[in-house]
Amino acid sequence: MRVYGSSRPLAVVPVLLVLALGGSTFPLATGQALAQQQQQQQQQAPAAEQAPAAEQQAPAADQASAAERAAATDPATQQSREFRAAMAAHHIASGLWVVGRSTPRTAHEVVAQDIAPFVYFGWEPEFRYAVDEDRKTVTVTAPGAPARTARYTGDQGTSILPRGQQDVFFTPVPVPRNLPAADTVDWPMGDRMATEPFPQDVDRGAVEAALDWAMQQTEQNTRAFVVAYRGKILGERYAPGWNKDTPQISWSQGKSITAALIGVLIQQGHLQRQQAAPIAQWQAADDPRRKIRIEDLLQMSSGLDFTNLGISGPSAFTTKNEHFRVYFDSLDVFEHAVNQPPAVPPGTRCSYLNSDPLTLGKIIRDTVEARGEDYLTFPQRALFDRIGCRNYVLETDAWGNFILSGYDYGSARDWIRFGLLHLQDGVWQGERILPAGWVDFITTPAPAEPTENYGGLFWLNRDGRMDRVPADAYWSAGFMGQVTLVIPSYDLVVVRMGPSPGNVYPYLNETISRILEALPESRR
Repeated sequence: MRVYGSSRPLAVVPVLLVLALGGSTFPLATGQALAQQQQQQQQQAPAAEQAPAAEQQAPAADQASAAERAAATDPATQQSREFRAAMAAHHIASGLWVVGRSTPRTAHEVVAQDIAPFVYFGWEPEFRYAVDEDRKTVTVTAPGAPARTARYTGDQGTSILPRGQQDVFFTPVPVPRNLPAADTVDWPMGDRMATEPFPQDVDRGAVEAALDWAMQQTEQNTRAFVVAYRGKILGERYAPGWNKDTPQISWSQGKSITAALIGVLIQQGHLQRQQAAPIAQWQAADDPRRKIRIEDLLQMSSGLDFTNLGISGPSAFTTKNEHFRVYFDSLDVFEHAVNQPPAVPPGTRCSYLNSDPLTLGKIIRDTVEARGEDYLTFPQRALFDRIGCRNYVLETDAWGNFILSGYDYGSARDWIRFGLLHLQDGVWQGERILPAGWVDFITTPAPAEPTENYGGLFWLNRDGRMDRVPADAYWSAGFMGQVTLVIPSYDLVVVRMGPSPGNVYPYLNETISRILEALPESRR
């Protein structure tokens, strides 16, 4: 086992951070602003929570250790640090062994590139991490908090382990890719001829210039930008070290994968969109959750009482933050979701909450296993194999449940294929994979969403969020600017990946509008 620490402070992005998480925005503090907030919180803290007078007056050399001791005894700080350590352990492990399948990096590079620069992950210079190459575990220790460990299990990615546990509670399985090598098969089932021939009526220079401009905006940290037009790749760019096969964390784009898997089961005749959600815990005669339909869950309209306290502020890394807790605590995410009480009647409120896609995830698992099939290989064989995707890694909790609300990895070209499936109304090379009318449903605004910007686990441009992009555009969206966007009126799919520290939509609006200007549709 190798043990590492932060021998020097790692830079914090020196800008006001505004985080777009599945379309919602949260202001985030810079390192300077965070220090000011902490100072204000200390000044406003009750006397009982402040350090004793003797420590407050300690010599300068002793002040840091006094502050550290005070923080270590504060339960809120201890819990926050423990959860931040758990999330960091996950990110380091997946950075090493999931992303590392195509883009190898050291643990220090993962911390420096994926964690430390972003305030909302809460990395501190005093954090220490240990990498066990044999067991494929990463343990992160924070001052005054219990160490937390995450384990890479193979094709189920990385799971955060409960405190003190050494392994997961399920048997990991390999996920076969029942596809020939991508370089031996034509696009879209493979990669051969993916970019040829280039359309003669497209301004190639304008496309290249638009993609060059996208990558020149270095503050966006774009690691992949790919455009497909009329079913073929029109252009693509990758940051150094990243490539078409690198599985990148896609965050809430996994919600759209959940929708597609529900669509597959409906197409196979195992579910119906408007049926009551088959959740055993909701079936008591007097339980109002019996009225929640699969359709309500797809439209984020279940009405469940599921607290979202945001990703910044003192309540972010706490057990009270039910929405985000699935990413930094180790818990059975399906039980966490379905055992929430109702807050309002279903279909009367559209709220972006992880409870709904995770409940759909439980329905998927229960349905697949009731048929005697393997759950962990189901997404690959029922969806990804059928559209030529080889690089998806869907991660699970320690109980083997997919955390498809946010812990999912996919390559840029595989996300292009996912977008093409939807652009083609759920039909792939003549085979219907998603039900007829499915794409119409997911692109229709949820009835309870007044801004009309959300459909069936996809975001919509009906509200003109990107005013230089057509109103028929829709997309799967993930934290830090992961986007797979479909524009039916232009026969276009756009994928952008990488950890953007701010609101990515003005950047996308500009880049996509430049690409559209190169297409013949813009000249009609």
